[in-house]
Amino acid sequence: MATKVTGGKAAKNSSSVLTSSATGKTSKTAAGSALSQVVPPRATSAKAASAASSVLRDGRTSAASKSAAGSALAQRAAAKKK
Repeated sequence: MATKVTGGKAAKNSSSVLTSSATGKTSKTAAGSALSQVVPPRATSAKAASAASSVLRDGRTSAASKSAAGSALAQRAAAKKK
């Protein structure tokens, strides 16, 4: 289980990403994951982590989107060892 939670600045950025009509679906997925982890420490799902990774690699995304994506990825559960 992830022990990190989304900080205030990342939560604010996530909120602005979710309310923006100009933001794409992938950015909103990452922002939603980050915002859902403000209070209860929850791990980012594989789907949300993949979306966050795409947001970080895309040069067209805003700083707010990248902040939300980074927060979501930071809360990704460690991969299980085989």
